Amino acid sequence: MKHTARVLQSLERQVVRAKSTAFIGLGRMGSEMAFNLFSKTFAESPDTRFVVCDAFPTNAVTFRQKFVAQFPAAHIDIVHTPKDAVHASQTVLTMLPSSPQVKTVYSEENGVIPALQSLSDAESARSLFIDSTTLDVGVARSVAVDVIRTGAQMVDAPVSGGVTGAKAGTLSFLVGGTEGAFDLSQPILTHMGNRIIHCGPSGAGLGAKICNNLVLGVQQIVVAEAMLLGQKLGLDPRILAGVINSSTGGCWASSVNNPVPYSLAEKSPPCERNYEGGFATALMLKDMLLATDIAASTDSPLPLGKSAQNFYAETLEHRPDLAQKDFSSVYERLEQMRRKD
Repeated sequence: MKHTARVLQSLERQVVRAKSTAFIGLGRMGSEMAFNLFSKTFAESPDTRFVVCDAFPTNAVTFRQKFVAQFPAAHIDIVHTPKDAVHASQTVLTMLPSSPQVKTVYSEENGVIPALQSLSDAESARSLFIDSTTLDVGVARSVAVDVIRTGAQMVDAPVSGGVTGAKAGTLSFLVGGTEGAFDLSQPILTHMGNRIIHCGPSGAGLGAKICNNLVLGVQQIVVAEAMLLGQKLGLDPRILAGVINSSTGGCWASSVNNPVPYSLAEKSPPCERNYEGGFATALMLKDMLLATDIAASTDSPLPLGKSAQNFYAETLEHRPDLAQKDFSSVYERLEQMRRKD
């Protein structure tokens, strides 16, 4: 009888896991991504169960309250460890700050990999992990090897589009992994984004993301420099932004994320909200460090990238209050330098 009971419990867990999706990491990006994923999944399959987990339990509680307020019939649970999330859900997404947190969530005692090792081979084989963290490529590949060794599938799927794109469900996902894992992850990612790009094997998505953010980090500084210089030359910021955006200097850092308030007609970049609600300067510095580190390990020169990294670091050293502000706030640091001059 005991054996029969254990078999029934195992079968019941397998049925529940198959209908459950977990999201670990409910920061500014993760909470918006999870809300879109859960709401669209719920609309398609009302019997789906959802699980959330965050290092700060209040984030999970707040998220659940917000989601249930809009979808009262939804079944959403809060768990306290990644291990519990894996036991509860067959599909698990993670959106974490950086490499140390990924190592903790996946590899430590109450993490993903020990949980997979405690499952049956069949349960592990049906499990899919999607990590959207921007982190060191070597760490990502190492974690993926350990996950895949258990029989599960995994992709790295960092995003482009920021908090605005996460909220609107218009993110671009840059995916690294096998064709099979990509095919499994694609319909899930389409609930959170509108461009899903398979960049290659494990780590390729991260490589593409780091290169993209290297360009973005450099551009945002030079756009701030040009906007400040133009004003010193007597140009109206709106006129100057219009010239740049319709000319060869046009780029996202100017046309969408311009650092000068009211320089973009009919748009409201973070600078018009005291640089709140965008991509944090501290996170851009992290991404620039990832780029310069991997460039050093591959012997690829980054003269502008290194200079940009140093400027973001110098900005936060002199203006620590800008750490959580949108990275276009480097404009304020340039203004401060001008006043001192």
